[in-house]
Amino acid sequence: MEPIPLPSPIHYELLLQLLERQTLYAVNQNPSAREQVQQLIVTLRKAQSQQKQLESRCQRENMPVEHRWSLNEVAAAKTPGNSAPAE
Repeated sequence: MEPIPLPSPIHYELLLQLLERQTLYAVNQNPSAREQVQQLIVTLRKAQSQQKQLESRCQRENMPVEHRWSLNEVAAAKTPGNSAPAE
């Protein structure tokens, strides 16, 4: 069975840190923009939680999961004549 491709958890962490540390600070004086950023943070946290739930389910059902860092690496690995391993 082919592994199920999922984003690497670091992607969520990077986005959340950027939004929480820099974006919120930048929109501090704009209440409506600040609210939108806060909603985005909540949405990303929900997505991260749902991915963890999916990973747990896959583990229980013995389905392999593969965390990917990029779409480009996978495309390059599937190119004929390219011996680079897929992540």
